[in-house]
Amino acid sequence: MRSSNPVFSREGSFTRESGYAGFGTTRTPQAGSPYAGNPYGNNPYGNNPYADNPYGQQPQGQPSLTDEQLGAMYDAPSAGPLATGRMTLDDVVARTAMTLLTLVAAGGLAWFALPDRNLGLALGASLVAMVLGVVISYRRSVSPALILLYAGLEGFALGAITKMFNTIWPGIAVQAVLGTAAVFAAMLIAYKTGRIRVTPRYTRIGIAIGMGFVLLMLVNLVASLVFGADMGLRSGPLGIVVGLIGIGLGAFFLSLDFAAIEEAIAHGAPQQESWRAAFGLTLSLVWIYVEMLRLIAILRGDD
Repeated sequence: MRSSNPVFSREGSFTRESGYAGFGTTRTPQAGSPYAGNPYGNNPYGNNPYADNPYGQQPQGQPSLTDEQLGAMYDAPSAGPLATGRMTLDDVVARTAMTLLTLVAAGGLAWFALPDRNLGLALGASLVAMVLGVVISYRRSVSPALILLYAGLEGFALGAITKMFNTIWPGIAVQAVLGTAAVFAAMLIAYKTGRIRVTPRYTRIGIAIGMGFVLLMLVNLVASLVFGADMGLRSGPLGIVVGLIGIGLGAFFLSLDFAAIEEAIAHGAPQQESWRAAFGLTLSLVWIYVEMLRLIAILRGDD
């Protein structure tokens, strides 16, 4: 099953298409294929190395294992990620931590280095990060350097923007961070306990709402820049509703991330793909943080 996550769903991500390792493309082998009788299809991690032997025996010239050798193999510890090269949950946690630490460090640099309400550099960093994010999403191969560069640029932009907001509404930065952490924890608990299931119907509805939300924001941006018209989507009661929908969409994207990561690990995705998982989680968390920052600003508008 191909992931519906915007980062993981493109061709080549967590798939075996075009020779790129991953998951989600269990295709039925054609008749006559040596994998035709394999219940795992053409998954290289589920193939029997002797599948082309009609009797399922070892090739000639290879000695049979003794009872002592079989016992030693049984008692040996299971292969870890260093031995198998497969992606594990620990890999995802470690790469995500590195990405978020880079983002926070760059945000701290902008906070202390830039003067209040100086958004020139922040805007430039944000635009470059946006372009870089698109490039990373559509690259067939994973580039940790590009992912960390994206995190640094995005963190620098968010640090400057957060400082401006915090100057107007003191303490909003801490509130936004705590709110983002609360949404992440709630979604993780809901997903792990089965209260949220990433089904095709759930995914279709969420993606449709997300596309409508982005389109509405683009229309509002164009209207405000070109015609000077404000649709009121970022202020007042309507702004609060839009903010809540934005945070809800960020939580939805997190659930897609969790499902994609779980599927990648189950299908033996390469260890390098943990960087792509970290990038997807970072995108979702940045989305939630920005929407949380805007929502709190609206709620505190009269302070």
